[in-house]
Amino acid sequence: MRKKFAILFLLMSILAIPFSAKASEEGKGTVDVKGNIFHHLGDGYGWEVPFSHTYRIPLPVIVRAEDGSWHCFSSGRLVKHEEMIDPESSKIHVVSVPQIVTIDKNGKPAYQFVLAHESKHKDKVVQLLPTSESEEAQAENIAATQNDEIVDGFVKFDGKYYKEYRPFDISITKNVLALFIAAAIVTWMVMALVRFYARKGFKAPRKGMGFLELCIDFIYTGVIKSTLGDKAPKFAPYLLTAFFFILVMNLLGLIVIFPGGANLTGNIAITLVLAVMTFVVTNINGNKHYWKEIFWPDVPLFLKFPLPIMQVIEVFGIFTKPAALCIRLFANMMGGHMIVITLTLLIFIFAAYGAAVAGGTAVISILFSIFMLLLDTLVSFIQAYVFTLLSTIFISMAIHEEHEPHAHEAHESAEATAPAKA
Repeated sequence: MRKKFAILFLLMSILAIPFSAKASEEGKGTVDVKGNIFHHLGDGYGWEVPFSHTYRIPLPVIVRAEDGSWHCFSSGRLVKHEEMIDPESSKIHVVSVPQIVTIDKNGKPAYQFVLAHESKHKDKVVQLLPTSESEEAQAENIAATQNDEIVDGFVKFDGKYYKEYRPFDISITKNVLALFIAAAIVTWMVMALVRFYARKGFKAPRKGMGFLELCIDFIYTGVIKSTLGDKAPKFAPYLLTAFFFILVMNLLGLIVIFPGGANLTGNIAITLVLAVMTFVVTNINGNKHYWKEIFWPDVPLFLKFPLPIMQVIEVFGIFTKPAALCIRLFANMMGGHMIVITLTLLIFIFAAYGAAVAGGTAVISILFSIFMLLLDTLVSFIQAYVFTLLSTIFISMAIHEEHEPHAHEAHESAEATAPAKA
């Protein structure tokens, strides 16, 4: 039954996509590949409604205006949905029209915010400031001179230039909300396992919790304890949290509908924060031997004095390690998402070449997209594992104790005489 349903669903998708792609081509012209890719991979002030590029689930916008006052309003106020009739096909399309959000002060309009489109702060909320006629004319002259509608310090809205101010923005965007969701899922998973052991004692869990315990044991025993030894309990909470947090974020990014769809680990700001946390844990717990190897490494004297060649290399290495963590996780997850989106866009690109080409492209694109999604699921586990493994290795290098030569020789002699005594 499941196989029949899967085959039927696949056939319906293959037959439906070319026709919808063809209609999209007739109504909108060429496909903006770059714009579509970065639209799906980027952040936003609303969460996309499944199978719609117009409607959004509104999220709270929280900004600090130029005078220092704070304002909070729904992102749904930044756009207005209007129906437009296509003159060629006579079909009705719903489009999102940007709107100015006006906030009153003492009963009078005092603050204006808008989602910038023609500005250097594209797709960000900016504050509109009063503009004189001379300033507006100056902006128009600059735009005409440089043959570009984007003028520094101004935002163009509804054919008119306004002075803009980029407010301090702590809005709950799609990525921020997705971070909260991922953190809540990880907390729920772990606490569910804790409650199970509190009720059942040492009875082995099954199904989902059994798989969770398997993952915990695999990471703790195979990675953390085998590398850190007796120091494992100290660093296990952070390392296990990092593993499951990254894993959940990776898997949520593969889900199309809410609460998935946010490209968290494909956002370099998020992977950078994770790498910085490993950097902080590593260097705060670094012992004297770790810092000695950085500032006075065990190399020939001419390599470290009078020119501190090795010291510069070692200090540089302190920062390259977390940078490698950041870039590796970001690039792998971003690349996987881009490949899947590009394969899907091929259907719309080739739709202009006729139904036969579009149908063949749809079959190939869907099959390869399914393969890439399955591969991305595996990569989600691998990248979480690799980040945890490398973080564990970096921490172990920082807390590794230096062994005295005479103590090492005494240990070897004791091992050599042990059989004779026996």
